Amino acid sequence: MHPKPFIRLADGQSLMQKAFLRGALLPDVTEVLTVTNRELLFKTEDEFREVNGTKLATSFILEPFGRNTAAAIAAAALQVEKKYGASAIMLVLAADHLISDQPAFELAVLKATELAATGHLVTFGIQPGSPETGYGYIEADGNTVVRFVEKPSLGKAEEYLASGRFLWNSGIFCFAAGTMLSEMEKHCPDILAATKTCIAQSRLAEGKNFTQLDLEPDSFGEIADLSIDYAVMEKSTQVAVIPCSIGWSDIGSWNALGDLSDADANGNRVQGDAMLHNTSNCTIHSDDRLIGTVGIDNLIIIDTPDAVLIADKSCAQDVKHIYAALKAKGHDAHKLHRTAHRPWGTYTVLEEGNGFKIKRIEVKPGASLSLQMHYHRSEHWIVVNGMAKVVNGEKEFLVNTNESTYIPAGHRHRLENPGILNLVMIEVQSGGYLGEDDIVRFQDNYGRA
Repeated sequence: MHPKPFIRLADGQSLMQKAFLRGALLPDVTEVLTVTNRELLFKTEDEFREVNGTKLATSFILEPFGRNTAAAIAAAALQVEKKYGASAIMLVLAADHLISDQPAFELAVLKATELAATGHLVTFGIQPGSPETGYGYIEADGNTVVRFVEKPSLGKAEEYLASGRFLWNSGIFCFAAGTMLSEMEKHCPDILAATKTCIAQSRLAEGKNFTQLDLEPDSFGEIADLSIDYAVMEKSTQVAVIPCSIGWSDIGSWNALGDLSDADANGNRVQGDAMLHNTSNCTIHSDDRLIGTVGIDNLIIIDTPDAVLIADKSCAQDVKHIYAALKAKGHDAHKLHRTAHRPWGTYTVLEEGNGFKIKRIEVKPGASLSLQMHYHRSEHWIVVNGMAKVVNGEKEFLVNTNESTYIPAGHRHRLENPGILNLVMIEVQSGGYLGEDDIVRFQDNYGRA
């Protein structure tokens, strides 16, 4: 529930925010349309709100679960065609990439839009700087795509680099909405038809500068799980490529993320508080605790409030095996941070034990939790900053800083921030069962009741 696009870099911006700005700062952009998991909507909105100074129109297509890029692009193209017409140009950007040369990127987009306007599906090919085995490749002759190639062995990657005919496949695309839909009709008609069926059964909400399409789960599950490369790009005769050098990187591992910061004299890259002795070639990241290292080399050490990762740098990609094992065991760490984002704000689990749990709750100005009840737990609320408006049973009252209230199990209750500053409070839960699913919502401003 906190995937890679939400990682904050050293400048304070997340990869998601950088992707938003990358598109929003282009000339003549009308709208930013985001396809994401419905559980990430509110977190994504918060990310955009921080950087969308121009108040550019934003819209969302919300997936109930992942279905790969063919389904996502089909849904987006259908929505764009409906709203703006078949000739509307779409630029497709991944939310977890980094592009450091914005002027070069804008020039590449300009060339791509010119080709897209003539009926091409345009992909962006990155000039390779090394024999990278983690990327797919495109063999190109000018703007003509000769073939797409899967991630190669090191020997093949060295051959590709030496030939000068191969580019990294960036996963960035540009096309007219009608062109993509026409090519999908030719090469993956089942995906297009199933996506149309899903959209017809889905809920659409619209407002000023805002559209939200919530895809219906059962029909969405009928769409084939295929990438746009397999479904269309590798089959179409309309594909063109823009070779470019735009400072592109796919932040695919902790090694890649660490490489964004400068190394010290011993090759160490450090973010946070660390004391190093006889340490070399390490990537070290700490959110708040001091990390001490002695006599180590070539390690990744990542310390967060949730967990600590220690890995040999040569095995950085294998962290996926830890994730898979956590998921198989049903361990919450595979999906949840100790700080959870909600549409009204955040909560952080500070401590928990047998029969109790302590949370720090932060509520945005004007926001409200649902009117709810718990069967198995009671709650004690202490306001530490701001003022709370509380519904507790039949009573409604204000709780100021340094004041508290008690919510017995079985009482309907609600917490609201009526002020202009963030409300911060400590919640102490007690009871025989403290799971997040012990909640009955009677009314909710965010459609969760």
